[in-house]
Amino acid sequence: MINNNKKLVAIAISGGVDSAVAAHLLLQKGYEVIGIFMRLNDNYKPAEDAARLVCEKLGIKFYPLNIAEKFQKEIIDYYIDAYQGGQTPNPCVRCNKMIKFGELFKRAMDLGADYLATGHYIKNVEFRMSDDEMTYKLLKGEDQNKDQSYFLYNLSQDLLKKIFFPLADYDKADVKKLAEKLDLPNLKTESQDVCFLPGEHNDFLKGKIKLESGEIRDLNDKKLGEHQGLPLYTIGQRRGIEIGGTGPYYVVKLDYVHNILYVVNNYNDTGLFRDELFVENVNWISGKEPVLPFACEVVIRYRHRSVECVIGKAEISDDGQKSYHVKFSQSQRAIAIGQSAVFYRGNELLGGGVITR
Repeated sequence: MINNNKKLVAIAISGGVDSAVAAHLLLQKGYEVIGIFMRLNDNYKPAEDAARLVCEKLGIKFYPLNIAEKFQKEIIDYYIDAYQGGQTPNPCVRCNKMIKFGELFKRAMDLGADYLATGHYIKNVEFRMSDDEMTYKLLKGEDQNKDQSYFLYNLSQDLLKKIFFPLADYDKADVKKLAEKLDLPNLKTESQDVCFLPGEHNDFLKGKIKLESGEIRDLNDKKLGEHQGLPLYTIGQRRGIEIGGTGPYYVVKLDYVHNILYVVNNYNDTGLFRDELFVENVNWISGKEPVLPFACEVVIRYRHRSVECVIGKAEISDDGQKSYHVKFSQSQRAIAIGQSAVFYRGNELLGGGVITR
């Protein structure tokens, strides 16, 4: 246990430039800082070495934490199971909920930290509602190209009161310049979207899932070729269909009952567009469900442009979950079950949930 009169902040130190600069900024503000590193799999050593050097350079204590078992169960196994079940999961959303702001947050508090900080580009803004009541809002970061709010819609008010995002008002170029000026050690490669994949996504799944080949057909039920196994495909996908001659083709439907992959050869085929979706496991950042129906904007996948929508009255689905109907102002292309629909009002992150249909 660590005791100090200063407020103690545990920074999730990854070995990358973002967390290194975030740690420096916390020290500049007068906090006592410790670095906590997540050992997630067998490939952690280069990142841990870089993270340790950052902490040595900054003069802060370094704590490597083994979270590999939890990461395997909650993220990797989830990823495999979702594809096997015909979904297109978002492991980064789940990792932020279960690992970074779940297990890692708990470990930080166990070490005696008052706060957890990360190198995310997002703003946590505090508002005073009364003398004894505060509320927290999440806003997009200053660098819109690095905005990571899409992945953080599961944060709660209880967590936000103990979380810092030091890079909220910085852009990536300035962060890199500051790291160079301070001569902060860091990994020179950017983290990849799915950190546990050693190579190609499909190669990983082929080693984890028993795949059954089947027919590829067009919407007139004409056979066009053979697929390698439905879990290797998602709605809107072009790459990997491998039908020669008349393409390109895009996945429009996956029939798991008959093991058929349906495709179209027009990027803008009407079958790829929908004007509604349904979401479950919805979290509202405010902690309170808005009065429905509710108008806002929605993003249906990371880096996708937001579209105006209306969230309709929630209903209880067949599995007992609260299901929200989302109606778009303009039809959206390639909506994938298992991805997240994330709600905004301007720059404010309101919440989000998992697309179920």
